[in-house]
Amino acid sequence: MANPETVQDFRPYISSEQAIPEFTPKAILLGVFFGILFGAATVYLALRAGLTVSASVPIAVLSIAVFKKIGRSTILENNIVQTIGSAGESVAAGTVFTVPALLFLTGGEHYFQYLQITILAIFGGVLGVLFMIPLRRALIVKEHGKLPYPEGTACADVLIAGEKGGNLAKTVFAGVGASLLYKFLYGVLGLWNETPIWFRTKKETVTYPAATLDVAVTPEYLGLGYIIGPRIASELFSGGLLAWMALIPLIAIFVPDSRVVADLHKLGFSDAWMANNSYANWIYRAYIRYIGAGAVACAGVMTLLKTLPTIVSAFRESVKSFGEGRAGGSVKRTEQDMGIGMVVIGSLAIVLVLAVLPGFPHGPFPGSLMMSLLIVVFGFFFVTVSSRIVGIIGTSSNPISGMTIATIMATCVVFVVIGWRGDIYQAVALCVGAIVCVAAANAGATSQDLKTGYLVGATPKLQQYGFLIGVVTSSFFIAITLFILDKTYKGANELHGIGGVQLPAPQATLMATIIKGLLAQNLPWAPVLVGVFLAFMAQLAGAHALSWAVGAYLPVSTTAPIWVGGMLKAFVDSWRRKKEGVAGEESELSSGMLYATGLVAGGSLGGVLIAFIAFFGDTVLHMEKPNLLEKLDLGSKLYPGLKNGLVSGGILSAVAFGVLCVLLLQKARKRLDA
Repeated sequence: MANPETVQDFRPYISSEQAIPEFTPKAILLGVFFGILFGAATVYLALRAGLTVSASVPIAVLSIAVFKKIGRSTILENNIVQTIGSAGESVAAGTVFTVPALLFLTGGEHYFQYLQITILAIFGGVLGVLFMIPLRRALIVKEHGKLPYPEGTACADVLIAGEKGGNLAKTVFAGVGASLLYKFLYGVLGLWNETPIWFRTKKETVTYPAATLDVAVTPEYLGLGYIIGPRIASELFSGGLLAWMALIPLIAIFVPDSRVVADLHKLGFSDAWMANNSYANWIYRAYIRYIGAGAVACAGVMTLLKTLPTIVSAFRESVKSFGEGRAGGSVKRTEQDMGIGMVVIGSLAIVLVLAVLPGFPHGPFPGSLMMSLLIVVFGFFFVTVSSRIVGIIGTSSNPISGMTIATIMATCVVFVVIGWRGDIYQAVALCVGAIVCVAAANAGATSQDLKTGYLVGATPKLQQYGFLIGVVTSSFFIAITLFILDKTYKGANELHGIGGVQLPAPQATLMATIIKGLLAQNLPWAPVLVGVFLAFMAQLAGAHALSWAVGAYLPVSTTAPIWVGGMLKAFVDSWRRKKEGVAGEESELSSGMLYATGLVAGGSLGGVLIAFIAFFGDTVLHMEKPNLLEKLDLGSKLYPGLKNGLVSGGILSAVAFGVLCVLLLQKARKRLDA
């Protein structure tokens, strides 16, 4: 919808002179509901895959559908719903990428508490909104026609095409319904295994030891692969193949068992843990995760360096226009922002409270003001960078991980220089990185939504109030979801589910690795440096180093189904070119993309619901052995040999996953208005 005409020529869908319902109670309540819902789904998806998808378009579609069922609504009310809802998703992403790292830091688990996590999420999200407010005129208004803001523009298209909301919503709901049913059949009734093993060799195998290929046949991974497309999905899978089918067997050949066991003991793994995990997983935990950490860190820094001209330009232009946003003086409804006084006072209040808040990782006062200073400096810088970069490449490609890595590394260097090397400062460094990460993630979503509002004619001030409501309300449920998932997915002889096989939390474990390595000086540098140069290799070969590096860091069971989704997307694109003569890729408003979004949302929500069922059985019904999910497992009762057989179990899971793939292909090949 952006065009090369001047800003003065632009006319929003709803003019500034029109006064229609916008910030109404029903819009606020529905937005809060979607913020909590998609926030919980994002927590699950980020812990499992280390990736997230933008929620603005599906929330806009669902808002239109809901309001058509319960009564009429205006386009501006629907815009407020998606504004509040997407704030919940972005805050959850920034929180989950960083805060679980507290579990892996020395003394950090003491701060992995409900109140501390909620405060981090709220303060980071609010700072992201406040820092973005003075940048709105520079990035959204002055750069209209130059910065496309793809998700924001697509969301505006959805809202303006509200009369098609029924058909759009049916596609999303179909994906959600299929995904929830699929998840219920295997996650609750246990009709097939979630992660069958397709290929495995024992460590004693002489020719090719400890190789593993397993696939998590989940709807959220399939939909995620379809959304991100074949290239990135293939890069993710190639990293997983290198790790599990090449590096692990190679290490198993040349590194003796005694050395692997000794290195695991140094990292804190017990003999009981080793007894309950495969030899391939031993090597993964002892070496591959550090190779992946080095690769992701290097790729994140390279991504920042590649965007350095954009970063410098964005920061310079934004600072230059800071005063312009304050001096506008216009009374037009579509140009009203929250007052600059509220921005300054609110920001100062947050960073000062952080410096003195009891029970919070910040060190003794007044030295704790150093943490606040770092948050302000890095926070405003990366909020500016994030807000502009998403205008060019979109929210899904925003290098938040790279920004957070840079923040944490710079913070650790500052701490080392001034002599802060004690264990407590590990959590302090993580706190700085977490707040900056949440602020940058939320600022990216905020700028997309402000672009949507600019196109449809929303009131910026009301949107900004909506962001704050979405941040605060969703934050209260993020920690609850984290705790329930952590307890539910905890394996045998593991203290936490987060960081385990089911919830690897790749971004958070990476942050912990970097902090401990720089402050505690116990980082195993050899595998880390191997990862650094592998990332260079991937970049020189023309791959997106960050995508490849994340793939090497994740279990191959995660990247394999994502690759299947990417291949389905490639097939659909090829079919569209041959049959319909359509060039390019599907838009976010295509039937395939909307159905895939439904798969991601439904699968992620299904994972959270399964966790709640298990939590209910453990804490309310006090069921231990068998627990509630084991009681409901019909597959293990009716046909245990078929379900758990190495060959038959894989075939059964493949058939079920194949049905899901066929449904996605059928929906993707239909016209949206059919």
